[in-house]
Amino acid sequence: MSTNRKIRMGMVGGGQGAFIGAVHRIAAAIDQQIELVCGAFSTKPEICKATGEELHLPAERSYISFTEMMEKEAALPLGERMDFVVIVTPNHVHFSAAKAALEAGFHVLSDKPATLNHAEAVELKKIVEKTGLLYGLSYTYTGYPMVKQAKHMVANGDLGKIRKVIVEYPQGYLATKLEDTGMKQAEWRTDPKRSGVAGCIGDIGSHCENLAEYITGQEINELAADLTSFVDGRMLDDDGNILLRFGNGAKGILHASQISVGEENNLNIRVYGEKGGLEWHQKEPNTLIVKHIDQPDQLYRTGNSYICEAAANVTRTPAAHPEGYLEAFANIYLAFSQHVIDRLNGTEKANYDYSDIDAGIRGMAFIEASVKSSQANAAWTKL
Repeated sequence: MSTNRKIRMGMVGGGQGAFIGAVHRIAAAIDQQIELVCGAFSTKPEICKATGEELHLPAERSYISFTEMMEKEAALPLGERMDFVVIVTPNHVHFSAAKAALEAGFHVLSDKPATLNHAEAVELKKIVEKTGLLYGLSYTYTGYPMVKQAKHMVANGDLGKIRKVIVEYPQGYLATKLEDTGMKQAEWRTDPKRSGVAGCIGDIGSHCENLAEYITGQEINELAADLTSFVDGRMLDDDGNILLRFGNGAKGILHASQISVGEENNLNIRVYGEKGGLEWHQKEPNTLIVKHIDQPDQLYRTGNSYICEAAANVTRTPAAHPEGYLEAFANIYLAFSQHVIDRLNGTEKANYDYSDIDAGIRGMAFIEASVKSSQANAAWTKL
């Protein structure tokens, strides 16, 4: 089967009042490879309808539930139905929506973390393997060109054997009990029934874990975590400090916090090997600092001819023209949609640069191991 059309996307969640749904829609549209054709945007029918109207969708393709969407889309002719589903709900819906989509014959791209708990992630992998369909996760920060440059340099041996990884993600938006003010995002992220066993560590700590493993190519084997809920009455952690042990013998420090007053989304990573090091800051994403034993630091910049092919392929603007969060998000969609296109055309390759179900399982293992370790007074805990 060959296609020269846009890939058709359906969305679960992301209705009016939701933050991340709009981000996904913008990111999906940037490269003009994907079109939104349907959605089940909310558990509230009136929001489903209003969101569909706002997005200029036909009324009959704004569904009141994801089960209805899967059933009715699967009944449409191949030339009309959606090709894949994006899931942008709170965590507790991720598994059921992904399961329904896969079993109805649709590929899935999900917001992270993959599921509410590790057991669901393991079960989801079985469904992915049984159906043979594609499954991806939107770990946004792996989409930045300079993150791909960092990954390339580590894999190329430029730093030598990796010894130490320091990754941090401080932010301050939950320094007060924002969940009591009616803010939707804070409400579900601090609710264990919708967020899972972790708050801060599940929300932004999982980005740190994924970024560290993506750049280094090494998996975290053990950790010792000290998680805290600083805000009185909060049910889940809002701060975490974690020691890491990687499979190749490297050691690491992971710090994530949502009560660091004055901090924005200040994600940073430093990686040190036997021969050199590198440093990347999400607030200055177009720059990668490369360190050497006996030379001055080097600044690698997005858009220049010396960057690696993987970074160049996801750079859209000339050097010094800022690319940021939305473009990085779009790069996840670009990789996933290319995989869908190649599957349709029978030209599938061995590897595509987006996080898959295995990354999702590792993410859930990291979250649950962190909570378990903290409950045992920061005891070393295997993933």
